[in-house]
Amino acid sequence: MNPRALLGARGLRPKKSLGQNFLMDAGTSARIARLTVDAPGDRVLEVGAGTGSLTAALLAAGAELTAFDLDDALVDILRSRSDLAGVRIQHGDALEYDYAEYEDGRPWRVAGNLPYNIATPLLIRLAQMERPPDRIVAMIQKDVADRLLAKPGTAAYGSLTVALAVSMRVERAFNVAPGQFFPRPKVVSSVVVLHRLDEPQVAAPLRQRFEQVVRGAFAYRRKTLANSLALALELPRERIVTALVALDLDADIRGEALDLRTFAALTEELAR
Repeated sequence: MNPRALLGARGLRPKKSLGQNFLMDAGTSARIARLTVDAPGDRVLEVGAGTGSLTAALLAAGAELTAFDLDDALVDILRSRSDLAGVRIQHGDALEYDYAEYEDGRPWRVAGNLPYNIATPLLIRLAQMERPPDRIVAMIQKDVADRLLAKPGTAAYGSLTVALAVSMRVERAFNVAPGQFFPRPKVVSSVVVLHRLDEPQVAAPLRQRFEQVVRGAFAYRRKTLANSLALALELPRERIVTALVALDLDADIRGEALDLRTFAALTEELAR
């Protein structure tokens, strides 16, 4: 069903405050569904279901589907659609939703056309769960996707890259042009697939400190790593330099030069 028509029939317009851009192309929805669902019965949670374009595609692919949206008017549209009768539809805020309760120790996946203003904090929250989703298939702004996939030493590389890489392997599936949305956004979107790793790359006891070190490393990008961490973590610069030298790193190295494993080693060294 056409999102523009569904909204128009109720006198509704997209809400800029909620970052609403509705995917119009059924073929793109079907591609996202195929990336999400491998076999009938795969348990999927759809974030930000909107008017139900992706919802219908996920259901058609055989998902055991729960879908939610923050906008009451859109929840009403979803519940009014007879073709979505097999979906558990909820009202919910993506940044407040109880994902751990939904997960409940069972395999699960997440899919969604994520509003640009919540994509980054939501992906971080999901990736840092005790048991993250087995797979996340998300439509996000292309420049956010670029950051997820960035390599050390590049401008796009930062704390988001490292935070997601601890527990997830990220790949870009395809890009989506602005003309496929209503209203038309000013940016290109990307569909990314995040696969949960068998084991996190940072041990649980070090995880909180590791995250502090990574955030601190990129808090002052114009400064050296030692100076940035000294400011962000309120540690003596000499202690940080000693840890860097112990790892055979230059005392004047910058945070963007370190890969995940080196950040983990630095965290361990600083914890001594």
